[in-house]
Amino acid sequence: MAYEFDNLPNRAGTKSLKWEVGEGELAMWVADMDFAVAPEIYEALKTRLEERVYGYSVLDEQWENAYTSWWKRRHNYEIKKGSLTYAGGTLAAINSLIRKLSAPGENVVILTPVYNCFFYCIKNMGRNTLSCELRYEEGEYFIDWGNLEFCLKDPQTSLLLLCNPHNPIGRTLRKDELMRIGELCEKYGVIVISDEVHCDITEPGVNYTPFAAASEVCANLSANIIAPTKAFNIAGLQTAAVFTPNPKLHKKISRALNGDDIAEPSFFGLIAAIVAFERGEAWLEEMRAYVSANRAFANEFIARELPKVRSVAQNATYLMWLDVSEYCDESTKLANFIRQKTGLFLSHGAQYGKGGEKFLRLNIATSRKNVIDGLSRLKTALDLWEGQI
Repeated sequence: MAYEFDNLPNRAGTKSLKWEVGEGELAMWVADMDFAVAPEIYEALKTRLEERVYGYSVLDEQWENAYTSWWKRRHNYEIKKGSLTYAGGTLAAINSLIRKLSAPGENVVILTPVYNCFFYCIKNMGRNTLSCELRYEEGEYFIDWGNLEFCLKDPQTSLLLLCNPHNPIGRTLRKDELMRIGELCEKYGVIVISDEVHCDITEPGVNYTPFAAASEVCANLSANIIAPTKAFNIAGLQTAAVFTPNPKLHKKISRALNGDDIAEPSFFGLIAAIVAFERGEAWLEEMRAYVSANRAFANEFIARELPKVRSVAQNATYLMWLDVSEYCDESTKLANFIRQKTGLFLSHGAQYGKGGEKFLRLNIATSRKNVIDGLSRLKTALDLWEGQI
């Protein structure tokens, strides 16, 4: 490999959210990779730092071309010129769009279990969360179309907040699924906010379908959030974009983001995004291969050493979704027990809403050494858990 993924930067004492843990603890929870960023991004940021004046920045054609060229080349989707709006982070964009595209007290539909911050965004904006639980059968997830239509046809429903690829279940949504979602939303006058920041972290050879690419209907009723932050491990730089080919909706999006003062580019986030899309592809390919190998190793270990744990089949993200229903009915206490007994810090599934209660989420975007260590700790903890029952 041309890039280094086995040897990790030491993040202890760096004010890292992920690694603000106790001595000897192993953090494999929040969606934050441990890998050093692509050297191309690092060198560009170093050059930027050496300018020594960190003032306002200008969005120019290079920024727009970086996004549009990447989506055309990588995802076979042409983002129209002039349809992109800068956003100072994914969550900031979600909050702003919820505020602008719905009214207080209206419903925002989500497909659960889903990214836990969706719940906070909806609540903080004074809207109601309407959960449509995904069907879980024999280790696979399916959309409950009857329940989804029930939620969308509610007169108080104005938005569907979608996660594509889906976190935490770790799979891309198929084109036919996206088309059907779009048709239902059009039928009931619902706008889709599609969070697609995990789109570049798929298994090698697996492509994702942008929601807007699924059909003209999907394109015209959606606000699509895209960013290099997850794929290139630059989430702390707070850089993203929102696009829609619908001119009327684009104006609303632009007013929302500008009105909330989050459409002004970050001095460092701007250049990082450009360099990621222009020069980061080789690093991304090697990172995806490394994470895929970590996933294969973890699946083999779980099948061999932890037969009561079911690893949900995935083709996207670096977050493994583990069914621990044979150990408990609600995994919060189990996650706390694992951390207390072994120092392994995982995410419990209940925080992701209905359907997540019997799961744990494991972040494998780290060194193979840490994956081996984490799985060993997990086995130790589960053996101890069974011994106390």
